[in-house]
Amino acid sequence: MKMQKNWLIILSSILFLSCTETEKPKELPFLGPYNSGGKIQNSDFDQEAELGQIRAFEFVDQDGNAVNHSTINGKIYVTDFFFTSCPTICPKMKQQMLRIYEEFEAEEDLILLSHSIDPKRDSVGRLKTFADKLGITSDRWHLVTGEKDSIYSMAKHYMIAAQKDDLALGGYAHSGQFLLIDKKRQIRGIYDGTVAEDVDILMEDIRILLGSEEE
Repeated sequence: MKMQKNWLIILSSILFLSCTETEKPKELPFLGPYNSGGKIQNSDFDQEAELGQIRAFEFVDQDGNAVNHSTINGKIYVTDFFFTSCPTICPKMKQQMLRIYEEFEAEEDLILLSHSIDPKRDSVGRLKTFADKLGITSDRWHLVTGEKDSIYSMAKHYMIAAQKDDLALGGYAHSGQFLLIDKKRQIRGIYDGTVAEDVDILMEDIRILLGSEEE
């Protein structure tokens, strides 16, 4: 009988520890090819930047406003790459990004940043028309265009596949990934922007990041 009680105590302890472990808050990873500690010289800013930080950029959004490092300074943001005439994955991506926009529309510390990989056709005016159809405003969701080389270089920097491809529907091939970037410009999550369940996880991670960075 005494041995049976001992086993019950041990089993209870194991279950308690298991429950305790599952209740630990989720910690988001630091992702990217540059996360190896220390500091590097960031030539775009001519100042030291933490390894793993997203570098400087300069684009123009649907309202003709400059979108750059200052735009995202002190903000969490979600970013992706698309083009307005995309007939394949982009409509799904934009509907999922719209879910994020609507869920966090009142959250001033979060912005959305979508880069067009077809700058020749996706002018400021065309992006504005696209934004109006989505019912979005540029204070929360920037649809940006710019120099082709700069956009493709930025996609590579984000580790996102994007390229001109005459054999692909629409003339371009690109991934449907959404990236979550923290206030220190570090990648904290990569998600499939065409899958609702993945975007659900992204929205949970946004809440975690917002909460942790408010402390």
